Amino acid sequence: MLPLALAGPFDRTWQPPPSWPRIMNVAQEFEPLYRAVQALNLGPDREGAALVTITRTRGSTFRRAGASMLVLPDGHMVCELSGGCPQRDIALRARRVIAHGQPALVEYGRHANLDVMLETGCGGELEVLIEPLREPADLDFLESVAHMHARRVAGAMATVYAVDGQILAPRPLRLLHGDGIHWSNIEDASFRDRIASELSQTLAPPTSAAVTRHVAMNGKRYDILVESQPPLHALVIVGDGASARSLAELSVRLGWQTTRVDYTHETTDVADGIRLINASPRALAAQVPLDSATSAVVMTHRLERDLAYLEALLATPVGYLGVIGSRQRTARVREAFPDTQMRLHAPAGLDVGSETPHEIALAVAAEILAVRNGRDGGPLSHSQTPIHP
Repeated sequence: MLPLALAGPFDRTWQPPPSWPRIMNVAQEFEPLYRAVQALNLGPDREGAALVTITRTRGSTFRRAGASMLVLPDGHMVCELSGGCPQRDIALRARRVIAHGQPALVEYGRHANLDVMLETGCGGELEVLIEPLREPADLDFLESVAHMHARRVAGAMATVYAVDGQILAPRPLRLLHGDGIHWSNIEDASFRDRIASELSQTLAPPTSAAVTRHVAMNGKRYDILVESQPPLHALVIVGDGASARSLAELSVRLGWQTTRVDYTHETTDVADGIRLINASPRALAAQVPLDSATSAVVMTHRLERDLAYLEALLATPVGYLGVIGSRQRTARVREAFPDTQMRLHAPAGLDVGSETPHEIALAVAAEILAVRNGRDGGPLSHSQTPIHP
């Protein structure tokens, strides 16, 4: 096992190229899966669990490569992949993997288990890796991913799961790279360097899913799943009203790192996954993450205060910036910042006729999600683009 800081030619400050494939098991899905894994009682004579990962897809499928699900011995699933027949069949196979302690690689498509895919009506094909989690060492790569998320750095992970068409046992080989974070359980230095080289290349267009690549080395062909590991999406809400509280609650349910700035609250607190702070506009950047993976919504219901927070937030690289208010009020906001028309969402939210605090929260969260995924937020029935980003 190699530590977080690795020695070798790839031990340097590393940044993923701009066209890294997007991980389809979006970052916010990692947290509930990781919490469930932390609760496992692993070790000799323990049942453990199974981690299911989609390694490749073709055509229309319920999820894309990179999506993962945890299956417990009783059949309980965390981060379910879908509600259809493939998931039920996958869960049954995962319980066998748990019982026998041996990984499995399962195809669903023309060459195997076609009947299961036909029942879903999707018409696609996929391959899934099912690996047992029995020993504490099986979780080391997840600990490293969690460390990367805690530091809010971007990276990528390579999972070597098959050689010459045969699954690797007892566990896959992995290599994880981020800015200052390097971890691997690949002991062969030359092979590790080769996998690191694969990670450092531009592998796919930015709209592509995680991808499986084939690497030839020493007369063998290895199957490697390459996934980006983006920072967790964070939402900063400035406001103390009912809509602000509803948006914070919804944000937590979406798996976003959630901070609510309450200028009437004097102490820092965390309740139900929401971090509550008191921060002036000037002090905001020092207390919360305001990077490109952060969205911010200002909803204080006081124009002067909104303008002060917006001015501070406009000086940061937040990926989404919105403000709540009537047409007349937001027109005054736009007048105050005439050079930010393309960046400022005023009024924030999709036009769904929202009125109650919960409906407003839903409209705002939906717009944030659409902006992050490069979508216009229109009806799916009117769109011809793929449903999955």
